Amino acid sequence: MPNDDDAAGAPIAEGGRSAVRHGRQRRAGRTVLPVIGGVLAMALVLTGGYAAWSYAQLDDSVTKVHLALPHPSGSASPDADGAAENILLVGDDHRPADATPQELAELGTQLDDGATNTDTMIVLHIPAGGGSATMISFPRDSWVPIPGHGTFKLNSAYSDGAANGGGDAGGMRLLIQTMENMSGLSIDHFVRVSLLGFYQLVKALGPVDVCLNHAVHDPDSNIDLPAGKSELNPSQALSFVRQREGLPRGDLDREVRQQYFLSQEAKQVLSAGTLLNPVKVSALLHGVGDAVQIDDGLSIPSLVNTFRGIDLSNIRSTTIPTTGTPTIDGYSTVAVDFAAMPAFIQSIVGPPAAYTAAKAAAPASVHVSVQNGGSVTNGATAASAALTAKGFTVGAPSDTTTTTSTVVEYPAGMEAQAKAVAEVVPGATAVRSTTATGVTLVLGTDGHTVQGTGTGAAAGTSASHDAQAPSTAPAKAKASSGSTPKPSAVGSAFGDQGTCIN
Repeated sequence: MPNDDDAAGAPIAEGGRSAVRHGRQRRAGRTVLPVIGGVLAMALVLTGGYAAWSYAQLDDSVTKVHLALPHPSGSASPDADGAAENILLVGDDHRPADATPQELAELGTQLDDGATNTDTMIVLHIPAGGGSATMISFPRDSWVPIPGHGTFKLNSAYSDGAANGGGDAGGMRLLIQTMENMSGLSIDHFVRVSLLGFYQLVKALGPVDVCLNHAVHDPDSNIDLPAGKSELNPSQALSFVRQREGLPRGDLDREVRQQYFLSQEAKQVLSAGTLLNPVKVSALLHGVGDAVQIDDGLSIPSLVNTFRGIDLSNIRSTTIPTTGTPTIDGYSTVAVDFAAMPAFIQSIVGPPAAYTAAKAAAPASVHVSVQNGGSVTNGATAASAALTAKGFTVGAPSDTTTTTSTVVEYPAGMEAQAKAVAEVVPGATAVRSTTATGVTLVLGTDGHTVQGTGTGAAAGTSASHDAQAPSTAPAKAKASSGSTPKPSAVGSAFGDQGTCIN
C-alpha cells in the first residue's frame, strides 16, 4: 500500500508524465533510501586497503552510463565550489532485471513493479586537496523548477529526463541539471543504487542499532518499533529508512533518519570485523556489482585516489535549507529556501578566493540597499538608518520573500564593498550572485542585523512591510521548525551520546 499523501494516482503509462507524477509518487512510501548502501560499500572498498583485484572486480561489475559530465548542456550552475569534487549519490526503487521472486519477497515488494523516481539524492562534497567531506541531502519532495518541465517535486526530474527515449542517461542529465541550478554546485560524477542493492549490503553487514524518540507503527512501510533502542535486521532497516507517514516533519525527518543510519553503519563498515572478513567483503562487492550504475568517467581506482586524503569516519551530514512543508495542488512538498541557498553552500565550500583576498572598502564609497526577509517589523528601514549613520550610501528599503539566513549579496568585482557591509553585520554571510547588480543586505529570520540597529520591535513578531518602499516581492511564507541546521559530523551528531530521533 502507498504511504504518500499525494493526489490519487492513475495507472502508469510508459513514458507518460502522469505516470511519473501520479502513479509512481504514490509508491514513494515503499521506496527505500538505497543510496545508503552505495555509500557504505564505497567506504569499505575505499578505506579497507583490500586487494587490488577487488577494485577491478567491482569496477568491471557495475553498469556505466555515458553522460559527458561535468556540466550537462543547459546547466546554469556558476560552479560555486571551484576545484572541489561532487559525487551525486542517487537511490531509487528500480530493480535489477535478474532479481529473483525470493529476493523481491524478502523486500516486501513482490506486488510493486518499482519506479524510476529518485527518492534519495545526496551530493558528497569532497574539498580540493582533501579534508572533511560533507553529505548534502536534497529532500525528494523539494518543489523546484525542472528545466523544460515546469515546477514539480525534485524526485520527478529523473523520470522526466528518462521519458520519451532519454533512458538512464537522459534522466540523470536532467536530474543533475536541476540540482546544479538549485545549489550552484557542479556535479562531477554519479552513483545510482537500487533497493535490492541496499538490502544486500545491509544483509552482509549485519544488524543495525538505532534509537527512536517514540514508538512507531506504520503498516504502509511495514515498520513496528518501540521507543528507545532497537536492533534492526535488513527488512526492518528498509522500513526504518523509507517511513514517512507518521513522522512529525515528514520527508525532512526521513532525511535525518538517513543521516542517522549512515552514522551507525559507518562505524560497522570501518571496523576491523568487517574490513578483515573476506566473506563480508565478498558479499558487499556482490551487492554493489548487481545493483549499481555509475557514469563512465568514474572508476573504483580513481575513487581510491580521491578518497586517500579523506577521513571517512568524520564525514559531515546536512540538508539544504527549507522553510516548511506546504501542500501544493494536492501534493505534499518541501519548500526550498532558495534565498538562503548561496550562504548555505558557502558555509560548506568556503568563500571565493577573490572575497578572501579583498580589503574592505571605506563605507563612504559603498552603495548598499536593504531588503527585509526576516520577521522584525520595519527591519529594513531600521537597518538602513544604521548603515547611513555608519557612512554608507543607502538605497530605499524594501521587502522580499522570507529567508532563514542574513546575507550580503554582491556581483563579481564588488568584493571589497561587500566585505565592508558584512563587517558591520555580525553573523551575515557575503555571497556572490550572478543576478545582483550591486551590494544588497538581505535580512533573514536568524535575527542578524546591522550593529547599532534599534528596531523597537521584538524578534519573532510577524513579518510586515517596510512602509518606505512598497514591495512587488512574493508574499512571505511562514518559516517552520524544519529549517536546516549547520552541517554536523557523522558519528558525533548521532549515536555517540545515545541520541534518539523521530
